[in-house]
Amino acid sequence: MRLTAMAELIQEQAASAAIFGATGGIGAALCNQLAARGKRVWAGSRSVKGPNGTGITPFTFDLLDEASIAGAAQVMRSDPPDLVIVASGVLILPDGTGPERAYRKLDRAAMAQMLAINTIGPALIAKHMLPLLPREGRSVFAALSARVGSIGDNRLGGWHSYRASKAALNMLLKNFAIEVARTHEYAVVAGLHPGTVDTGLSKPFQGNVPEGKLFSPMQSAQNLLTVLDGLEPRDSGAVFDWAGQRLPE
Repeated sequence: MRLTAMAELIQEQAASAAIFGATGGIGAALCNQLAARGKRVWAGSRSVKGPNGTGITPFTFDLLDEASIAGAAQVMRSDPPDLVIVASGVLILPDGTGPERAYRKLDRAAMAQMLAINTIGPALIAKHMLPLLPREGRSVFAALSARVGSIGDNRLGGWHSYRASKAALNMLLKNFAIEVARTHEYAVVAGLHPGTVDTGLSKPFQGNVPEGKLFSPMQSAQNLLTVLDGLEPRDSGAVFDWAGQRLPE
């Protein structure tokens, strides 16, 4: 059976999906889009205030608490997902600290917090969720990354902690892809660059966005799911933008 036909068959069977970060703009839109497709959706957040429509089951987790991630994975063993998306992340820290534009602005605590949220948290989600992916048929683990995490695409410098956190995430996704391929023939592990989405994360940086390139959360979710639908195992380990273009490493 061709992989595309297998993917279509799995979609028809309405297997489940898990979204970590379901209260964010993109995460909530992904939950609603997947539920509309007929997927059973696990919607994860620090509270139960995320999407809760038909077919959506909320669960709680804390990105900075591995025990809560392990607990969420344990709950999902009753209906393990074949699609996991980590839609969490931070550009401006809760105390208002934003991207550093010069190395003189580097701060140990701020950098550690950025890496904890953007890199270590998603890695721990992978640790506990990758074992739940089915070994038969197509499965996907994806995490929201960013174009600025591409070393090859870096032309401007700056944004040191954010760039570093996403570059490290991209490397981990590559590592996971190599490891998972040994046991899951049709698995895909990928990073996703959603572009600039009209959410709180991007509000301070929307001034220079070209016309037509500021996406609503719903548009972004549609774009990202379309990209994921088209990925094959040979694409595993790479990062793709909202249009399906592979980003330089």
